[in-house]
Amino acid sequence: MSNKENKKNQDLNEWIKRNPDSRELKRALAVKFVIDGWNYQSISEALNVSKSFISKWKKRFNTAGIEGLKLSYKGGKGFLSKKEKQEVIDWLQKQSDWNLYDLKFYLFEKYDVVFKSASSYYYLLAEAKNNLQKTKKNYPDKEKLLDNLLHCFYHQP
Repeated sequence: MSNKENKKNQDLNEWIKRNPDSRELKRALAVKFVIDGWNYQSISEALNVSKSFISKWKKRFNTAGIEGLKLSYKGGKGFLSKKEKQEVIDWLQKQSDWNLYDLKFYLFEKYDVVFKSASSYYYLLAEAKNNLQKTKKNYPDKEKLLDNLLHCFYHQP
């Protein structure tokens, strides 16, 4: 093994140790096992991958190194930022009642967002409900608290 190949192998070992993504890890292990002299059948059985999977990632590693094993797609950008999601949840909690039509209209008017899936709207409604329940649990209803304070104030001995 040449110095360059040895360095690539060492880099690969380090990357395997610190990589949390299972898809990248599987790719890296397939390549490492080939480098370590395993036959394709053993690698295929150990990692539950096809032989073409092994060939593909070995070729990519030989061409581009570790960069060739990394995921090229990291997911799409969400329609709403975290701050915007929180604003929507806060808005929902201020409404006297919730319905899907009002939420869709609000999101379109304020953020120019239309979700493809209804589950995205239901997720926001569920989050708002969960946050509201947590708030009520931690901070009792203000009117009830005020009533209790006034009752104590007017009924002092």
